[in-house]
This record gives sequence, C-alpha cells and structure tokens, in this order.
Amino acid sequence: MHNSWNLLNKLQQKIYITVKFKFWVSHFIALLWMAFSVIISFPWIHDLAKIVTYPIAIAIISGISYIPGYLNAFLIISLLFDKQPKFKNENPTEPVTILIAAFNEEKRIYNTLKYIKNQDYHGKITILVIDNASNDQTVAEVNRAIDELQLNIKLLHEKRRGKFYALNYGLQWAKTNFVITLDADTILHSSAVRNLIARIESSPNDVAAVAGSILVRNSRENLWTKIQEWDYFLGIASIKRLQGLYQGTLVAQGAFSIYRIKDLKEIGGWPNAIGEDIVVTWRLLEKKRKIYFEPLAVAFTDVPASLIQFIRQRSRWARGMIEGLQAIKPWEQPQLYTKYLTGVNLIMPFLDITYTLFWIPGLILALFGHYWIVGPMTLLVLPLTLISFGVLYLYQKRFVFRPLNLKIRNNTIGFICFILFYQIIMSPVSTYGYIQEFLKMERKWK
Repeated sequence: MHNSWNLLNKLQQKIYITVKFKFWVSHFIALLWMAFSVIISFPWIHDLAKIVTYPIAIAIISGISYIPGYLNAFLIISLLFDKQPKFKNENPTEPVTILIAAFNEEKRIYNTLKYIKNQDYHGKITILVIDNASNDQTVAEVNRAIDELQLNIKLLHEKRRGKFYALNYGLQWAKTNFVITLDADTILHSSAVRNLIARIESSPNDVAAVAGSILVRNSRENLWTKIQEWDYFLGIASIKRLQGLYQGTLVAQGAFSIYRIKDLKEIGGWPNAIGEDIVVTWRLLEKKRKIYFEPLAVAFTDVPASLIQFIRQRSRWARGMIEGLQAIKPWEQPQLYTKYLTGVNLIMPFLDITYTLFWIPGLILALFGHYWIVGPMTLLVLPLTLISFGVLYLYQKRFVFRPLNLKIRNNTIGFICFILFYQIIMSPVSTYGYIQEFLKMERKWK
C-alpha cells in the first residue's frame, strides 16, 4: 500500500486530475463492488427471505451490507485520489478573531487560552471569550488569564443560555475578516492557527470556511477514551478528508474552524439549533460557498470519559444532522458534490436503525449457529473497512503527524475494541438521537 500511494502521488504530480473525474471514477468502482456483493449474496437473500419475505430481506441486507460496502469503497478510492494542495503562503499575518463560548469551564478555560499564547502565528490575534451564564469560576479564570498571559482577551457576557446566542454575540464584536471558533475545552497545536489561516487564504474566495482537525487529548484516561481516539484519528478524519476533497465538508465544527465573517453575516450567523455548526455549514453550502478541511490545523479535545457522557454527545450530533436535513434539503443544494454528500446523510438513519434492529440481534443469533442475518457474507464489509483505515493511517502518519512532530500513541487494545465494538454502540446511540429529535425533546448544550 505504501508503494502504491507513492506511485499515485507521482502520477498526480505529473497529471492534473479534476475533482469531477475523481468523483465519478470513485463512484464507478464503488458501484462495481456493490454489484459484486449483490451477485454473490443471492443465496443469503434467498435464505433470509424464507423467514421475512424478499422485500424485507433485501432491505435488511442493503442496510447492513450493500450500502455500507458501497460507501466504504467510495471512501477508499476517494482517499487514494486525495492530494492536499500546497499553501500559497505558509506564514500569513492576517489579523484574526477567536471566539470561545464558555459555560462552566473553570477547569479548562485557562489552559485553552495558554495554548493560544503558544501559537507560532505572527498576525494579531484577538480573543473574545463569551461567558454564557456560567455559575462556577469561569469568569475568574478568564480574568486570571487576562492578568497573567498578556493576550489580547476581551471577556463578554451573554445571559441567554445557548451556544448559538454566545457565538452570535461574539460575532458582533469581531472586526477582522476571519473568525475562528474554539471550544473552551480544546487546546491547539502550536501551528494550528497559522495552518488554518494559510489554508483559507490559499483557497478561492468562494471558500467560506475551513474545518480544523480534531484529535483526542485524554485518550489515556480509560478504555473508553482509548477507543474514541481511533474514531477521531481514523473515522472522523477520513470523512472530513473525503468531504473536503469534494469541496463540501459538512461540518465546520465549532470546536475549531475558521470562517469568513462576511459569509457568516450574510446567512445571519449561527442558528437556534442543537447542531448549530452543522446547520450553519449547510446554509453556507446552500449559498454556493465551499467548505474545506485542513488536516495540518490540529486541535486536541477531551472526549467523554463515560458511556453516559458519550451517549449525550453523540445523540446530540445525530439530532444536529436531522436539524440540518430539515433546514436545508439535499436536493436544494446548488452544487453536485454537496447534493451527494448531504444526500448520504438521508440514508444514515436507515443504516443506523437497520444496524440496531437487525445486525445486533443477528450477531447474537450467529453466536448460536443461526446465520440468517449475520453470516460469512457480512464479512465482505470488513476488508474494505480495514483498507480504508490503513490508507488513512499512512496518510495521517506521513502527512500530518510527521510534519507536526507528533507521535502516534501505542493504543492496540483501543484499536481492536474500536473495530469490533464501536459501531455496536454508535448505531443505537444515533438511533436514540433520531428519536429525541422526532419527539422534540429538550435541547441541552452539554
């Protein structure tokens, strides 16, 4: 795989390959894989149809095998084609504003601000910390940072509870062309701001935002955080790269992203949504703007250390996706790639529900020798998953971690658990989020 990647990179340097060509070739190969899967699965369909009828059997197998296999194949080919363009200027000096919405962040906000001080960026950085009605010592910690860190920090107050209120209030005070959003529990690699600004300045004017790369800081805390480290390092990063290649990263996440202020103001800032960063990104895409991803702009965040916290976070993400689909329909997106990328999200509830209701029970049945749902055919998805993770692992190691002088932690147990068990937990959690949104249950920031 290593030699194949080098060969592909050399070919791409000699021959310009358009995004459209990459898009359709990746589709063609992915559809061939799915057709192959369908043909060899006829006996599986026939056996399952004896129990649940042919239409239901096809629907179940589509949800747990055909569609996931197609999506994985499309991802792999696209990642092999991906080649991040070089910065036009590696050391920009454009003034920038960083917005940090903070609610009860007394334990983390000072450290977050300290890492901003350590940035190798030579342009002026203005930091706006918006206290969102905290009832702990968040304000005191920000004032301590103002006194000790010698940063250009302004403390603002937004009493209306809600992250979108805080961000929009901060946006009113921003006087620069670009604004970076940063979560109060997220710390930055020393070159994160520089690389993020270098990417958006190197991009066409219709690029409204660039999402940074989020990695896990507290992976050594317990097994659960070790598992999530691989999700961020491989799963989330691979999806971001895929979407960035097709100029439509679907979430310029609030944890660490940069936006052109004029584009944000044109759409009215952040919306009243539990997934405000998802909806604001899709509204920018709807305005024919493009959203990129910069893997070298790295930030580190603390992931949920308990299953309960994880369920709250990921069900909130699932709700945010549904809010985005409700606000901007995929077919209303003006660009082909964005129609496709947001359209994929339309089938995600089907995949998660199918996995929850059929794969997990089918796995239990298979343990007792009943291979009606889960059997040898379902293993066809596994090699594609491992290949895609292998491709991304090599990319992250060579083109991200090595230039940033970072080392990949030894986390074998976490990787094994991630491969074997992560989706078994993720799909039911996402399904729970869909149910919450359907029932319009109370929204919570945290």
